[in-house]
Amino acid sequence: MRTVILIPARYASTRYPGKPLARLRGADGDKSLIQRSWEAAQAVPGVAEVHVATDDDRIRDAAQAFGASVVMTSPDCENGTLRCADAIARGGIEADLVVNLQGDAPLTPAWFVSDLIAAMEAEIARGDEGADVATPVVRCDATTYRHFVEDRQEGRVGGTTAVFDAKGHALYFSKEVIPYIDPAKRDAAFGDVFHHVGLYAYRPDALRAYAGWQAGPLERHEGLEQLRFAENGRRIACVEVAARGRVFWELNNPQDVARIERILLQDT
Repeated sequence: MRTVILIPARYASTRYPGKPLARLRGADGDKSLIQRSWEAAQAVPGVAEVHVATDDDRIRDAAQAFGASVVMTSPDCENGTLRCADAIARGGIEADLVVNLQGDAPLTPAWFVSDLIAAMEAEIARGDEGADVATPVVRCDATTYRHFVEDRQEGRVGGTTAVFDAKGHALYFSKEVIPYIDPAKRDAAFGDVFHHVGLYAYRPDALRAYAGWQAGPLERHEGLEQLRFAENGRRIACVEVAARGRVFWELNNPQDVARIERILLQDT
C-alpha cells in the first residue's frame, strides 16, 4: 500500500501567527517547528513520500532550505484536511493512504504513525464496513491531564480530547476536557481521558469527499476539522497508541514552546 505523509502548515494562525517558523531548542540545536515536524515524518518507516503543504512563501522557503519537498496549496484552505485534499489534487500525488501529520506536532513519535497506518490498512481491508478515517488517541497521564485542566482554567485552548464507543469509533472530539471527572476522583480517574493526537490517515476517496462538504455546526463551534467527517456520517476509528513514557503535546499557544522545549532537551 502506497502511503504518503502530508504536513499542512499555514502562517496566519489566529492564536499564534507565524507558528510553523517558531524556533524550538532541543539537544540537537535550534530548529523551526516545521523542520521538527518534517523530521518526525521522515522517521516513519515504509512511507513513499513526505511533503509540506502550504500556501505561504515564507514557509515554502524555510522548508526547501532544510530539504523538504513542498506542494503549494490554495490560500482558501480552512484547515489541514482541506489543505491535504488540495495538495493531492494540485500535486498529482498518487496514494492508497494519505497521512496528515499536522505541522504543530513535532513530538509525534514514529510508532504513533506506524500504528495508525497499520490500523487504517486493516480498516481498508474491511471494505465498506471499515472506517474512512483513523486518528490516534493517547491515554492521559497525570502531567498531560494537569496541562489540559490548567489551560481550560486559564482560558487557553489546549489539546483536544476524544470519546469513542466499544468498537473504537469516535463519538465526539472536544477542546473541553471530556469526559468530565469529579475533582475528588481525578487522582484515580485521569486515565479515562484520551488525548487526541493531531494526526490522521484517510482513504483518498474520503479526503476528496470532505472537500465538497460545508462545515457543520459542531465543527464551527469546536474548531475541529475531523468533526466534518462525523457530521456527514463517516466513521472515524480512534486508535489507542502507547506513549511509552513519552509526553506528547502540540504547539497550540506561545506558552507551549517552553513545554515542548523541555521535552526536546530531555528526549532528543
